[in-house]
Amino acid sequence: MWIGKDWCMVRVVVAAVPGAGKTTILKKLVEKRPELKIVNFGDYMFEEAKKSLGIADRDEMRKKIKPTDYKELQEKAAEEIAKIEGDLIIDTHAAIKTPYGYYPGLPSKVAEAIKPDAIVVLEFRPEDILQRRLKDLKAAEGQKRIREVEAEEEVQEHQDIAREFAAAAANHVCCYLVRLKFFQPQKYPYQHAEEAAAAIADLIGKLKGE
Repeated sequence: MWIGKDWCMVRVVVAAVPGAGKTTILKKLVEKRPELKIVNFGDYMFEEAKKSLGIADRDEMRKKIKPTDYKELQEKAAEEIAKIEGDLIIDTHAAIKTPYGYYPGLPSKVAEAIKPDAIVVLEFRPEDILQRRLKDLKAAEGQKRIREVEAEEEVQEHQDIAREFAAAAANHVCCYLVRLKFFQPQKYPYQHAEEAAAAIADLIGKLKGE
């Protein structure tokens, strides 16, 4: 973002529910803007969880970690990410679905540490998200991510809650909130991924004053 006439690092959070295709979108984004560094918030949390709590895989984190420990992991991850220089895309979830209810992926201290210039919320047709999750379940052993297969109504609720949590985080740190919606069927493979990557690349350019 800018300060007066001087330009500095740009930091953008990109959030979506599990199975939305965010990884593919961010790969296409880096093709358009190679200078960007993609930082996966969950990876930083997982590394700390392995060391301090003996967690074996990422999907265990939201099921087996107490809320107080989860909060501490989030804050430690945010502190480490805040140290990274350059233009960053922080890949995360705005709302985490747990056995106890929805938990904020960007609580106040996390948002304050990261200091994003914008939070981008990606939303898709629930049926498309469910199809992607089924692909994960059918993937080769060792490559699959275990994701619950939910009803379309549950997926949409998750997206609605995530949008609300993202708005609360954006309001707290006074940054832009960008909602990218893809609720029409794709006309060709990866159409939504291409369009989302192009929109985020355009946002980065605007934030950098290009």
